[in-house]
Amino acid sequence: MDSTTIHLCLSVFRWAIFHRAKGAIKVHVGLDHRGLLPSFVSITDGKHHDVTVPRTLDLPADSFVVMDRAYTDYEWFNTLISRNPTDRNAKYRVIKRHDILKSKGLSSDQTIIFTTGAKAADCPFPLSRIGFRDMQTGEHFVFLTNIFRLAVKAIADIYKPRWHIELFFKCIKQNLRHL
Repeated sequence: MDSTTIHLCLSVFRWAIFHRAKGAIKVHVGLDHRGLLPSFVSITDGKHHDVTVPRTLDLPADSFVVMDRAYTDYEWFNTLISRNPTDRNAKYRVIKRHDILKSKGLSSDQTIIFTTGAKAADCPFPLSRIGFRDMQTGEHFVFLTNIFRLAVKAIADIYKPRWHIELFFKCIKQNLRHL
């Protein structure tokens, strides 16, 4: 899931107040991995925070929820996990380090637990922290998940199709300029 802000002319769309002199709406999209089609689209005012819409969803217990840091809400994660994922500033302790295959782009595979503040209270369970470097772009990613039964490379591969949402947003924004 992801969202994007679409800027609007405030003199035309007076209801879309975003800042004093700017108008905007926010489009929230959940992409179904099967077929890469949106499973939901929600349009809110531009001031809505990214995580507010997903918090209201009733996701199936076996869902894989893939998102970026804008959706970091450990209390919500706890709610998702109790029904059956990054903050770079989060303080955590490594409980266990696992062997990795650097040839597959993996840079780390750790079991962690948060150690301080609200993160430790809202997320009191261990997580898998996976480091991955994309061999084509050189970009480094860190993934947090509560899924321990899948191979770490599979977790990294699950994230990759999330970028199709970005392409969807790009298409919308490019075509809106021509209306």
